[in-house]
Amino acid sequence: MKKFIVEDDFWDLFPNAKIGIVVCHNIDNAIKEEDKYVDMIRSAEQEALTYLRNSEFSSNEVIKIWREAFQKFKTKKGARSSIEALLKRVQNGNGLSVINPLVDIYNSISLRYGLPCGGEDIDQFKGHIRLTKAIGDEGFVTLGTDENAPPYEGEIVYKDDAGAICRCWNWRESVRTMLTENTKNAFLCIECIDDGRENELAAALNDLAESVEKHLGGSCNISIVDKDHKEIVIS
Repeated sequence: MKKFIVEDDFWDLFPNAKIGIVVCHNIDNAIKEEDKYVDMIRSAEQEALTYLRNSEFSSNEVIKIWREAFQKFKTKKGARSSIEALLKRVQNGNGLSVINPLVDIYNSISLRYGLPCGGEDIDQFKGHIRLTKAIGDEGFVTLGTDENAPPYEGEIVYKDDAGAICRCWNWRESVRTMLTENTKNAFLCIECIDDGRENELAAALNDLAESVEKHLGGSCNISIVDKDHKEIVIS
């Protein structure tokens, strides 16, 4: 049995955060209809323009709230939230590329709802997955490099028994657990630190689960982790 556990050192920094989880089982993530996902992403990019109404990029609320969050813990210089990275590409007119169906689906949901989304392959986890402060010696290799780049001590990370899974909360993920065409069981998350956006988080989770089941088959279970419900079983 594997669990997702959000530890107290995280809640000390972000007591009002809510981490939405969609656990997917027995999905088919093979790339078959690429054009469908291109259309999905382009439509989401247009919807995301609603989060960029202020001409000064950093003054838009979605950007501001995550930059403030990243100031509360040690981060690598220049690290930004995943939703900021996506919205920056939208602002610059650099359309997202398709990667694989699961990633394309959660990127589209992220853009549509203005919330960071991510995903990992459950079958690659070693033990439980935790959202916590890093010790600083966790192994971490990201896509495009073979260099080990451990997180800083005190950095917010997702990690398991083998090392860090995602650095700077939702900035960069490990190649070890990333979603691939061979992924059958997936851990998808949507992170909300905006007070008053609980309904949007719930809608995003439902949209994500329904999209996965519609396009990839299998089954999805939705959970929300908060300071009063700090862990769930994921497999």
